[in-house]
Amino acid sequence: MKVVILAGGLGTRLSEYTKLIPKPMVKIGKIPILVHIINHYMKYNFNNFIIAGGYKHSVIKNYFKKNKIKNANIKVVNTELKSLTGRRLKLLEKMLTETFMLTYGDGISNIDLTKLYNFHKKNKKKITVTAVHPPARFGELEISGKLVKTFKEKPQLQKGWINGGYFVVEPAFLKLITNKNEMLERGPINQATRKKMLAAYKHEGFWFCMDTIRDKVALDNMIKKKKAPWL
Repeated sequence: MKVVILAGGLGTRLSEYTKLIPKPMVKIGKIPILVHIINHYMKYNFNNFIIAGGYKHSVIKNYFKKNKIKNANIKVVNTELKSLTGRRLKLLEKMLTETFMLTYGDGISNIDLTKLYNFHKKNKKKITVTAVHPPARFGELEISGKLVKTFKEKPQLQKGWINGGYFVVEPAFLKLITNKNEMLERGPINQATRKKMLAAYKHEGFWFCMDTIRDKVALDNMIKKKKAPWL
């Protein structure tokens, strides 16, 4: 089964690094976050990858020419500099003729991908999205009168769900994407929602998206402390 990783954005909020390299190539520990994502899929025997590049896509292509991952088939495709997520996927349509996995090049999780796939097949929808709890950006206080009862530094929020990526997609879903330059997360997924084609797999475990320097430092620290749940 193919795994598509969207890796073409500008990554402007991480400009300290992305002036020179695309965001998915920013290192967490000793390897790019993109390689962490690939390694996680390979734990579950998903070995066939299409990297949808755009901004500085040649950096990604050259990296995998020099750094082969054993048993992985990795193809880097230039899906154009200014493409939004929907267009990037649409440009790969001819390559996606069977059920495929889809994720972003900046999110790490300890999700059980076999359970995700089985959930998708059982529910028989055109697309399944992984729903996650967003990590809190600040410490959470529980206060009673003037006393702090609990102090939790950046806990995982247990209320509400957000799009964590880690999709499973049927080729028929791609027909909902127009030839315009559009975001996957707006028109196409909203259409799928209205047509009752979208299922949500709830992941209660670890999930983290690297948007800023602060996020990168947090992930680096998890590795240093040997508390990286995705490894």
